[in-house]
Amino acid sequence: MAVKNISNQELKGTKDWFPEEFNIRKYIFDKWREVCLSYGFFEYLSPLLENADIYRAKSGEDVGNKELMIFVDQGGRELAIRPEMTPSVVRMVSKIYQTSPKPIKLFSIANFFRNEKPQRGRNREFWQLNCDIFGSDSPLSDLEILQMSVDLVLAFNPPKDSFVLKINHRGLIDFLFDSIKIKKEQKIMLLRLMDKYNKMSADNFILALKDLKLKDEQIDQVIKFISSKNLDDLVDKIPNLKNSEAFSSLIKIIDEFIEMFYGEYIMFSPDIIRGFDYYDGLVFELFDKHPDNNRAMFGGGRYNGLADVFGVNNFPAIGFAPGDETFKLFLEAWGLLPKVNLRKDVYFLPLLADSLKSEIISLAKKLRVEGKKVELGFDVVKISRALEQADKNGFGHVVILGEEELKKGEYKVKDMVSGVEENFKL
Repeated sequence: MAVKNISNQELKGTKDWFPEEFNIRKYIFDKWREVCLSYGFFEYLSPLLENADIYRAKSGEDVGNKELMIFVDQGGRELAIRPEMTPSVVRMVSKIYQTSPKPIKLFSIANFFRNEKPQRGRNREFWQLNCDIFGSDSPLSDLEILQMSVDLVLAFNPPKDSFVLKINHRGLIDFLFDSIKIKKEQKIMLLRLMDKYNKMSADNFILALKDLKLKDEQIDQVIKFISSKNLDDLVDKIPNLKNSEAFSSLIKIIDEFIEMFYGEYIMFSPDIIRGFDYYDGLVFELFDKHPDNNRAMFGGGRYNGLADVFGVNNFPAIGFAPGDETFKLFLEAWGLLPKVNLRKDVYFLPLLADSLKSEIISLAKKLRVEGKKVELGFDVVKISRALEQADKNGFGHVVILGEEELKKGEYKVKDMVSGVEENFKL
C-alpha cells in the first residue's frame, strides 16, 4: 500500500544543506583540513556504526548512555551511530599501534549523531573535526595540540580578543580529590557535577555536593578549587596543590605559550573539566567571547587510558574536536564568513540557435578540459536574454557562440564584472 503525504521536512535536529549552506561548511572544513595538514597530520575515516559498548565504557553518562542512538542488527548485536570519534579512532589505532612509527598523528572530518534535545549550536546530527596524537607523552605534544587549536581559529582571521583558550588538568583535580579523601566511587559523579558548575546556581551546586555525601570540609575545598580565578588565586586558597606535577605542567604550558607569542590566548580555568570519563591529563576548551555566543566552541585533552577497553595495553593520546555548528556561530557573530556566490567561477554558455547544439557541446567540452566550470543553456535564447540571465544568476563569465562567431571560427568570453569581452579561436 502506497504511503502518501510524507513530510518533506528534515527530521528534528538534522539539517538539509542546499548548495549555499554546503559551500559555507566546505569553506570551514577546507580551512580545518589545511591547518591539520600543515602540522603533518594524516586524514582517516571510521565506520558510521560501532558496537554500542565502546561508548558505554568510557564516554560518560550522557554521550555513552541516554544520548546514544542504538538499534539491534539482524545478528542480535547492539549497534550505535557514532556520537563522537575518540573511541572509534582509538579502536582503529589499537590495531596498528605496535607496528606504526610514533607519534601517530591523525585527523578526520565526519558526521555524528546524539539523541539529545536540539538547541542553538547543538543539533542531533553534526559534523566535527577530530584531531589526535597517539604514542607521545611528551609535553611538546600537549603544547602542539593547544597551539593547533588556536591556529585553527586564527586561520579565519578573527579580530583581537574574540576568543580564549581555557586550560585545566585532571591530574590537579585528582590531587585535590586524594588530598581531601574523596572516595573512589564518588570521583566520577563529582567530576560530572563539577563539569556542570557554570550551569547551576551556587546553592544548587552545594546541594548536589551534599547529595554525593561529601563532608562540609570536602565541599569547602571543592568550591575553593572551582571558583578560583587563576593559578595564583588557587594556591592561595589551597596551597598544597602547587606540590602536584599537574600544577607544574600548567605553569610550564602557560609560560611556553607566552614565549611563543600566544600568551594573549591562554588562561587557567578550574571549571574546565570535560564531560568524558576518559580524560586523565590536560583538558581545555576554546571559548567564543562574542556577547551573542559566550560559550565553548570546542575542547579536548589527554586520554592515556582508553585503549584497554579493546584488550590492548593503554597508550598515550591527546586530541581535540571542534564542531561545525558552534564554529559557524563564531564566524557569523564576528562577520568572518565569506559571501557565497556559487556561480562566480562558472562560465555560462547559452544556446543561441537550435542549429548550434553540437557546436556548444563541443565548446563546453573544450573549456572543461582547460579546467573551467561550464554551465550549458538548455533552451534557445537571444543574446540579450542570455546576458540578463547571467547577471541575475551571478555567473562570472558568459561564453558567446552565435552564427556570426561560428562563421569567423571564434567565440567570445564576456567578463560579467568588468564588462570586457575577449575573442578566442574555436
